[in-house]
Amino acid sequence: MSVLDPPQETPYTFLSLGAGVQSSCMALMAKHGEITPMPDAAIFADTQAEPRRVYEWLDWLEQQLPFPLIKVTAGNLASSELEIKTSRRSGNTYRDAKIPAFFKNPDGSKGIVGRKCTVDFKVRPITKHVRKLAEIKRGQKDITVTQWIGISWDEIQRMKEHREPWCQNRWPLLEMRMRRDGCIRWMNEHGYPTPPRSACTFCPFHCDAEWRKVKEDPDEWAAVIQFEKDMQAAEESGGQLRSVPYLHPSLIPIGEVDLRSDEEKGQLTFDGIWNTIQNECEGMCGI
Repeated sequence: MSVLDPPQETPYTFLSLGAGVQSSCMALMAKHGEITPMPDAAIFADTQAEPRRVYEWLDWLEQQLPFPLIKVTAGNLASSELEIKTSRRSGNTYRDAKIPAFFKNPDGSKGIVGRKCTVDFKVRPITKHVRKLAEIKRGQKDITVTQWIGISWDEIQRMKEHREPWCQNRWPLLEMRMRRDGCIRWMNEHGYPTPPRSACTFCPFHCDAEWRKVKEDPDEWAAVIQFEKDMQAAEESGGQLRSVPYLHPSLIPIGEVDLRSDEEKGQLTFDGIWNTIQNECEGMCGI
C-alpha cells in the first residue's frame, strides 16, 4: 500500500491542528464528510506566543466543527527561551535556546541556532495528550491511533512517519493531491474565510511579508522588539554561544530592519519579482 493511500482505520483518529490554511481546511472538509472517518478531536498545541489573529481564528473554528477542538500547551515559549539554566554536570550556566535565531560570532561569521521549538512545544504536547486520550499503555506497539497531518502536495518533502509505534500518520491532502492554494479555493467556495498563517510572533523563519503583518499590531510588534532585546541580554549574561542572537537574517535589530517590499523600495526589477515569489511565506512551522 502506498503512503498516499488511506491507511487502515484505527480505534482513534486525531487531527493535528496547526490552525493555518492546510489543517483548518482539513478540519472543515471532515465536517463536510469529504474526509472520513470523523476525527475524535482536533488538537492544537499552544506556544502562548501566537499572534492575536490566530487565537481569534481558533475561537471561530471551534464553533464550526462537530468534534472537539482541544488546546494543549508545554508552557510559554518566550519565557522558556529566556530562561538561564545550570548544568548539573559542569555547573556552567546556559540558555536553553529553542527557536532558530540567527547569530553573529565575535569573528564576524554568521550562523543559525538549531530548532527545538517545534518538537518541544508542538509535537511532544500533542503526542502526550493523544497518549492520554487513547489510553496508550507503556511499551505498547499495536497501532491504535491515526493522526492526520496537514501537509499539502506542494510540501510533500515534509512528510514523515510518526515517532511512536502505536500511532500512524495520515496525510489526507496528499491523498487528494491538494495544494495550499487548492485549500484556500475550497474554503472560499464553501463560504469560509482564509485562515491566518500560524506561527509565533517572533519566529525567525518569518519572511519580510510576514514581519510586516506582525508589525500591523503595535502591541505585538513592541513585544517582539523587546523579546529580541531580552533574548540578547539573556545570552550575554548566561549563554554559551558567545555570540549575539537576532530574529532577522540580516543580523540587524528587528525594530531597525527595512521591511518594505521591493516595490516600496523602488527595486521591483525582474530579480525583485522572482525573489518575492521565492520568499513567499509557507505556512506552518513543521508539524
